[in-house]
Amino acid sequence: MVGLTSAQVAAAKANDVPRRSSRSLSAIIRANVFTLFNLVIGVLWALILIFGEWQDSLFGLIMVANALIGIVQELRAKRTLDRLAVINEAPVRVRRDGREQRIEPRRVVLGDLILLGPGDRLLVDGEVVESDGLEVDESLLTGEADPVHKRPGEQVLSGSFAVAGAGAFVATKVGTDAYALRLTEEASKFHLAHSELRQGVADFIKYITWLVIPIGALLIHSQLSNSADFRTAITGAVAGIVTMIPEGLVLMTSIAFAVGVIRLGRRRCLVQELPAIEGLARVDVLCLDKTGTLTAGGMDLDQVLPLGDGHPVDAALAALAHLDHQPNATAQAIRARYPDSADGWKAGETVPFSSARKWSGADFGERGTWLLGAPDVLLDGGHGYDLAAELAATGTRVLALCRAHDLAAADSAEAVALVTLKQRIRPDAEETLRYFAAQGVTVKVLSGDNPAAVAAIATSLGIPDGHRAVDARTLPHDPDELGELLDSHTVFGRVSPRQKREFVRALRARGHTVAMTGDGVNDVLALKDADLGIAMGAGSPATKAVAQVVLLDNQFATLPHVVAEGRRVLANIERVSGLFLTKTFYAIVLSLAVGVAGVMFPFAPRHSTLTNALTIGVPALFLALAPTLERARPGFVRRVMRFAVPAGVLCAVAVLLSFWAAHSGTSTLVQDQTSAVITLFLTTWWVLVLIARPLNWWRVALVGSMAVAFGIGLTLPFVRELFALEPGDLGNDLTAVGISIVAAVAISAAVKVAGTLRA
Repeated sequence: MVGLTSAQVAAAKANDVPRRSSRSLSAIIRANVFTLFNLVIGVLWALILIFGEWQDSLFGLIMVANALIGIVQELRAKRTLDRLAVINEAPVRVRRDGREQRIEPRRVVLGDLILLGPGDRLLVDGEVVESDGLEVDESLLTGEADPVHKRPGEQVLSGSFAVAGAGAFVATKVGTDAYALRLTEEASKFHLAHSELRQGVADFIKYITWLVIPIGALLIHSQLSNSADFRTAITGAVAGIVTMIPEGLVLMTSIAFAVGVIRLGRRRCLVQELPAIEGLARVDVLCLDKTGTLTAGGMDLDQVLPLGDGHPVDAALAALAHLDHQPNATAQAIRARYPDSADGWKAGETVPFSSARKWSGADFGERGTWLLGAPDVLLDGGHGYDLAAELAATGTRVLALCRAHDLAAADSAEAVALVTLKQRIRPDAEETLRYFAAQGVTVKVLSGDNPAAVAAIATSLGIPDGHRAVDARTLPHDPDELGELLDSHTVFGRVSPRQKREFVRALRARGHTVAMTGDGVNDVLALKDADLGIAMGAGSPATKAVAQVVLLDNQFATLPHVVAEGRRVLANIERVSGLFLTKTFYAIVLSLAVGVAGVMFPFAPRHSTLTNALTIGVPALFLALAPTLERARPGFVRRVMRFAVPAGVLCAVAVLLSFWAAHSGTSTLVQDQTSAVITLFLTTWWVLVLIARPLNWWRVALVGSMAVAFGIGLTLPFVRELFALEPGDLGNDLTAVGISIVAAVAISAAVKVAGTLRA
C-alpha cells in the first residue's frame, strides 16, 4: 500500500490531542486565584479597607503575591514540561505518497498508513492491513499480559504497543475519538500533585477551615461586645482570623514541586507526572534492567564459534539478521558483521524475537529451519550448552544458532554455532550504584539474560551479592515466598516481562517503595506497576509513555540527581509546614482565649503581617528551595502536628502573658500591643531557628538577618509609625523579652519530648 497522498493528508482530520503535561493559562490562573483562602482573605481585606486603617490591610498584598508567584512558577514548570515533552515524543512512521516518513504524533491524520515495529506505541485506533508476525501487547488496556497476534483485518487500539514482528495499520480513529484518550483524558491532564504529601497539606487545610468558622464567629462576637470602638473591634477580629489561615503553605508546596520540575528539566529529565517528585524521595528499592541501564545501548559481535563442520553458519546468521525491518540491538550487531543477506535464503514462515520467547527463527525452505536465541532456552544439555554456560560466566552475552525440524519444535533444536556479543558497561554505572548504596537504596538487577552473565556484570560493578544470581525460572509464584527471596537476593536472570511485574508487586506488598528503570518493551508492565517508573530516553516509545520520569539524555548517572531532588522537596516542605502550622495553632489558641475571656486581641493585622513576613514568609521561601539530602520518612502529618501544636500553644501563652502584664500597668493600648508583638516575634523566631536546623552558614545568616530586620524596624520612626509600634515602655519591653526567653526554652523542651526536633 502506498498510503495517503499529500492532498488527502491536507484534507483529513488530524490527531490533535492535548499534551500530557499542559493545562491552559486560564486554568492556571483560576487554580491560583479562585481558592477558598483567597476568598476568606479577600472578604477580610475588604472589611479592613472599609472600617479600619490602610496599614492593617497589608496582609491583602500577601494574597496578591501568593497568586502571582504561584502563577509564575507553574507557568515556568509548564514551559519546561512542554518543551521536554516535545523532545520526548517519538516520531511516528507512516507511509505517504508511496514512501516511508517520520512525523510528529500530532501530524498523524485519519486514514494514515502507520508502520509498526517492536516497541512502537499505538497512538490511534486502526485496522491492521499488513502483518509479519505482528504481536501487540494490550495489557495497559485489558490487564492481560499475553501478547496478541494481529492479522490483517483485525482491530488495534491506542494505548497498546507492538512487542514483536512488524506490520502496518490504517488509522480509523484519531484525536479525542481514540480509545485510550477517551479513557485517560481527565487523568492525563496536568496537575500539581495528588500525593501523600499534598493530601497531608489538604487535610491540614480542611481541619483548619472547620476551626476558623466557629472560632472566628466567637472572636468577632467578643470583640464587638467588649469594645466601644467598632473599628478597633473589627480590626482585632480580622487580626485573629487572618493569622489562623496558613495561606502560604499551599503556595510553598506548589512552588517546591514546580521548582523541582524545572531543576530536573535542566538535567534533561522529564517528569511526566508531578507526584513523581514525591515518589523520588520515598524510594528504598531500585529495580534495574541490566540492558540499557547498567550497560549502554548497542552491542558488538565478538565471536562466531561453530560447533561442527559443514553448516552454512555465516549465511544463516546473515539471513536471520536481515529478516526484521526494525532490527533489535542483537540483529544490528550481527548486521554490522554481515551487511548483506545471503543469496538464495528466502524466508517463508517466521517467528519474530520477543522477550517472553527469548528466540527468533524462520523457515528457509530447502535450506532448513533456523533459530537464534538463548542457549539455556533452545538447548537441553550437551557440549554447546556447557560451552555457552562457561562463556556466560565471564559476562559475555551468548546466543545459540540452531537448526530445527520446524518452528514448532524449538525445544528439540540442534546446536550449530555459538555467537558471543560484547556488552558496553556504562562508565558511570559503578559510581551511581555506590551513591544508592550510601543513601540506603537497595538495588535489584532484573534481567532477561543468562544468570551467569548477569552475575558477572553485577560483580564487576560491585553490587552486593552480585555473584549469587538467581534463575527466575526456578522462582515460586506465591507472592509471599517470592517476596522473601527478593529481600534476600539482589541479582536475577532469565526474568520474563510478566515476572518483572510480579517482582515489583511482591516488593511493594512488603512495604517497599519501588522504582523501576528500563528501556525496552519487556519493562513496560513493571514500569506501570512500580511506585515510580523511570525510562531511558533512548528506550522504546511504549516504555517512555508509561514512565513517570524519562531520562532524556539516557544517562544512568542522572538518577542520583533525580532522587536527591525528590528528597529536597519533601524535607523542605515538611520544614515550612512546621512554620505555617505553628502560626495557625498560636492564632487558634489566642482567638479562643480572647473570645472566651472577652478581652481585646493582643495585636492588629499589621503586626501579624510584620512578624509573619520575618519569621515565616521570607524564611519559608528560602527553606523550601534549599538543598538537603534527608531521606523521606513516613508520618509527615503526625510529625508536623507534634511540632506545631506545642510550639503554637506556648507562643500563644507567652503573647497573652506579655499583653496581660503590659495591660496591667499605665501604658497605652499601642504600647501593650508592642510588648505582645515583641514576644510574638521572639517566640516565633525561635521556632524558625529550630525548624532551620541543622544550622550552617547561610541558615545562620537567614535567621540572623530576620532578627536584625525586626530590630531595625523597632528603631526607625517611619517603620514604627507604619506598623503602629511604640517600644517606649522599658519595663513592659523587658518583661516581654524575659517571657520570650522562658517560652523559647519551653518550646525546645516540648518539641524534643515530642521527638520532632531536628539534630
